[in-house]
Formats: sequence, C-alpha cells, structure tokens
Amino acid sequence: MSDLNDKLKNGAAVADEPVTEVNADELLRKYDKGSDFRVLSGIQGKLLIVLLAAFSFFQLYTGIFGVLDAMLQRSIHLAFGLTLVYILYPSSKKFSRKSIHPVDILFAALAAFVCLYVFFNYSELVLRAGRVSTMDMVVGIIAIVLVLEAARRVIGWPMVIIALVFIAYALFGRYIPGPLAHRGVKMANLVQHLYYTTEGIFGLPIGVSSTFIFMFLLFGAYLGKTGMGEFFIDISNSIAGSAPGGPAKVAVISSATMGTLSGSSVANVVGTGSFTIPMMKKLGYRPEFAGAVEATASTGGQLMPPIMGAAAFLMAEFTNLPYVRIIAAAVVPALLYYFGVWAGVHYEAKKQGLKGLPKDQLPKAGKVMKERGHLMLPIIIVMYLLIAGYTPIRAAMGAIVSSILVAAVRKETRLSLKDIFMGLVDGARSAITVVAACATAGIIIGVVTQTGLGLKMGSLLVSIASGNLLLTLFFTMITSLILGIGVPTTANYVITATIAAPALMMLDVPVIAAHMFAFYFGIIADVTPPVALAAVAASGVAKSEPMATGIQASRLAIAAFIIPYIFVYSPELLMENVTILHMIFIIITALIGIVAVASGLTGFFQTKMNPIERLIFIGGGILMVTTSLALNGVAAVLLGAVAFWQFRKKKSSPALAV
Repeated sequence: MSDLNDKLKNGAAVADEPVTEVNADELLRKYDKGSDFRVLSGIQGKLLIVLLAAFSFFQLYTGIFGVLDAMLQRSIHLAFGLTLVYILYPSSKKFSRKSIHPVDILFAALAAFVCLYVFFNYSELVLRAGRVSTMDMVVGIIAIVLVLEAARRVIGWPMVIIALVFIAYALFGRYIPGPLAHRGVKMANLVQHLYYTTEGIFGLPIGVSSTFIFMFLLFGAYLGKTGMGEFFIDISNSIAGSAPGGPAKVAVISSATMGTLSGSSVANVVGTGSFTIPMMKKLGYRPEFAGAVEATASTGGQLMPPIMGAAAFLMAEFTNLPYVRIIAAAVVPALLYYFGVWAGVHYEAKKQGLKGLPKDQLPKAGKVMKERGHLMLPIIIVMYLLIAGYTPIRAAMGAIVSSILVAAVRKETRLSLKDIFMGLVDGARSAITVVAACATAGIIIGVVTQTGLGLKMGSLLVSIASGNLLLTLFFTMITSLILGIGVPTTANYVITATIAAPALMMLDVPVIAAHMFAFYFGIIADVTPPVALAAVAASGVAKSEPMATGIQASRLAIAAFIIPYIFVYSPELLMENVTILHMIFIIITALIGIVAVASGLTGFFQTKMNPIERLIFIGGGILMVTTSLALNGVAAVLLGAVAFWQFRKKKSSPALAV
C-alpha cells in the first residue's frame, strides 16, 4: 500500500482540491432542473426581485390576516408561481440565462392572465355551476398546457409524461379493455373539472402549497441566511469526525439535519456533498461508496420530520390527521433508516481499516454550540408551537420571526435589513418548483377523482396479489418505485398516495401506515437504479461511475426497503395504538435486524465474513424484523451463533480484525 494510503488510514489530512461553489452550482444545474434558472441583472433583475418579494408579501399577508377563499388564494398563488417559472426558467439550455426571451415574456403574461381570470370571474364561475363557456374552455386549455410546460422546465419530463398519460386515460379510457376501463370523459368536462374546481389544478396540493408549504420554505430560507447549514456541518464534524470513517458519518448526520429542511434530495446531495464527499475520498473511501453515502443520507432527509420535503403537510390533508400526528409517526422509522445507513458506513470503514480525522483538525462541539448553538432555537420553537396546537401557518410565522430575532443575539449571525429582504426573495424562489409540481399533481388527482382510477388501481393490485397482504405490499412497492422516478418529493407523495396507497387500505392497513409505505418507496426511488437521480448527482460530485454509485446507495439504504414492511405489520412503530413495552421490543428487534443486514451486505462484523456468515446475517436480520416471535427466536439463535464465532475469530487472530 502506498505511503499516501498509509497516511489516510492513520487519519492524516491530505490536501485535495475541494468542490468549489462554481462547481457545485454547475452540478446543481445539471442534475436538478429547479436550480437551473436564469441569473438576471439590470432592470430585469430588479423587476424579478420585486416580483419574488411581492409573492412572499402576499403569502405573509394571508398568513397573518387569514387566507382568502380557496379558489382566490390558490389562483393568486399559482399566478405568481407560473409567471415566475417563465421569467426564471428558459425553455431550452441553448437559450441565454442572462436575459428573458420574448416568447417567455408572452408565456409569463399568459400565465398571469389565465390564473387571474379565475380570480376576477370567481363569482360568475360559481353561479354558472359547472357550465363552461367558450372563453372558459380556451382559458382552461391554455392553463393546463402552461402548467405542463412549467413542470417540464423546472421538474423535467417524467412528471409531465405521467400527467399526459393520465389525461389520455381520462379522454380515451372507454377504449381500454379490462378492469381499468371507464365510461370516458368529454374534453369540456375534463377542462372544467381540472381548472374550475378544487378537485384539479386548484386542488389539495396547490392548496397546501399556497398555505403551509410556502411558509415553511420561507422559514428554511431564513435559517439558511443565519448560517444554519454551516452550523450543522460543524457540529456533525465535532460529533463524528474522529470516529472510524468519520467524514462518512459526518455526511449522514449533516444530510439528515439539512435534508429535513430541504425539499430536494439532489440539492441536498450537492449542497452537503460538496464538503463531505471530498473528505470521504481523502480518508480512503472509494468514490462510488463516498457518493453512495451522500446520496443515501441526503435522500433520507425527506423522510425526517418535521418537514419531510413538505410532504408532511400534504399527508396531513390526505389522511385527515393532525400534522403533529404525521411527524410523530415518522420519527422512529426515520431514525431507524439513518441508523441503518450509519451501520453500513461503520462496517465499511472497519472493513477497509479507515480511521477518523485527527481531533485537532475538527471543530470543538462546545465552541460550535457557544458561537452558533442559539440558531437551533427556531426549530425548537416551531416544534413547540405545533405540539401546543397552533396551526402550521401560525407555527411557521412564529418560526420565521424567531429565526430573525434569535440570529440577532450574536453579531456573527445577525441579519441585516438586506438579508431579511433577500430572505423573502430566496423563499419565494425556492417555492416555484413546488408550485409547478403541486399544480401538475393536481391534474393527476383530478383525473383520479373523475375516473375512479385510485380504487380501480387498488383493486387491480389486490387482485393480482390474490388478496395476500405481503404480495400486495411488494406490488405496491414496485409501483411506488416506478412512480417516484425523477419526481420531486411533494408530487411524488401525491402520485403514490392516490395510486398505490388505496390498495393497502383495501386490506385494512391503517391509513397512516398505507400512506407512509407508499411515500417511503416513492422517495427511495432517488437511490434505486436504473435512474437513481440522487446517486447520479452524487456521482457527479465524487467523479464516480453512476450505476455503481446507485447500486452502493441501494445497499446502504437497505433499511428503507425493510422498515415500511415492519410498520405495516406493526403499526405501533408509527405510534398507532402503541404500548411502551411493545414499542421498545419492536425498536430493539428492528435495530438488531438492520445492523445484521448492513453487516452482512458489507461482509464485516468483528472480522471479515465468509459467504456463509454473510448469508446467515442477512437472512437472520430479515427474520429479526418480522413480527413473529418464533421467527425472532430463530433469528436470535442464528445471529448469536455467527456473532460468537466472529468474536472468537477476532480473539484468536487479531490480524483478521482490521
């Protein structure tokens, strides 16, 4: 082994060229369409800033004084969102990102017109009671086309294709043979349903976007202004940087904390990965593994409360459960997920003999907390307000105000008036992708409600599985993985909740468990080959082979493939009719099982494992997470035997334990 590798194993820091801010921006533009926006200057730039700030002021006004009637609130919200899409996002990479194309100015004006048409004609539309005039029809068709084009620009083709398939299904479903057939929907009825009711584009997703989601995105923007991101990375380094494989564990902690505030696994990968992936490579991790760690950890951020990529708010609406109930249900599975990633990282480090970074090169936890620990107060405040029964809008308002006030405690974190104003701009900009995704998701929901596709799809999945719950879960998993490809968190959940979750509820799976199951596998699609968008983005940072990175990420994310099955069979894991003793037992067996599977897949426990030991650990780990006491007992015997043999091998041959 070379002297360089020897130094790396001993934890010596080696100079390496970090990913620069410019490189990070380039990677974001390449892998995250929502980050590939125009950078305008001069009069265009100033007008854009005014428009973005006006968007935030409108949302703050309705947040303080009360939201408008549903269609009015949502039409203005969509008017801002669509107009800004066409101003900020060019239709093609070949067009300039420094000025607005004249065609996009026309599209922006059309977007504002079709949305405000609903606002100014609201009373007349209500009185018509579903009758669509020629003008209504023209405006509705233009609006649907503009929503789809906006989604293509900021999200990409996958979601647009899904929406187009649903529209085609609505119009031509009468010609489909089999159980998915329906009586068909006329064009006029479809346009009326999708654009002039609260069942389509102005439905639940855009309703949540125009209230809860925007306010929490604004909160996230202010946390970013206060330097919360740097605080998370520093505190993660101080906690885990010196442990075996320290930088990889830093990636797990920092991505978990950052990801809960971010709605994009790709943005999280590039943001935190720009720091963590070079550190992992310096320590000696293979580029594919370094990229996989970051991709897996970043993707899991969408599973971590309190925000969960904004899906928590949507889930509360879909399930008619309080928001606090959703985040309470998500806590234990999310922690188990990250424990599984941590275990995979730990055993890989032990297998390769990788040490942590020297403690004298790491920030001190006490110093970090003293200088910036106060920045955590707004997160504590928002959780307290939610638990105390305040609405999410009020809680977010309190969090925004507290983030500004708390930052003012120390000069180093204090926000200037310009920072406060630009927080409004950044918050509005971050909401644009969500607006486009939610509006497009509304098209999908509209078709589902008009054709009954959700129940038909659920019945079909149950029928294929012959009513067997395990098979239905498997088919639902595959469906959710496919539907989640290349789709952002909010839209991802909407699609899986309307198509996949109903199948599980037909078999008496609790509502919260069914929705969380579909949500998990929709999210984990970001690290599941062949697409594995988060892993591909991580490979861009790590300069690794994308498919190999995706395969490694799937291995590290093994907990996410196991945990949803656990909470379907044991809803107590989601705090559903839970008793303390049963919860403790489930968590302990799940932890043991996840560690065993992670260790078996890595091929290391106390020493390197042979193929038979690996198979026993993987199989025993899977048995350990089942709800059968008999299978738990069998698993305990198998795992105990291999663990005993591993300890004996380590004791008799210390050289085997790297």
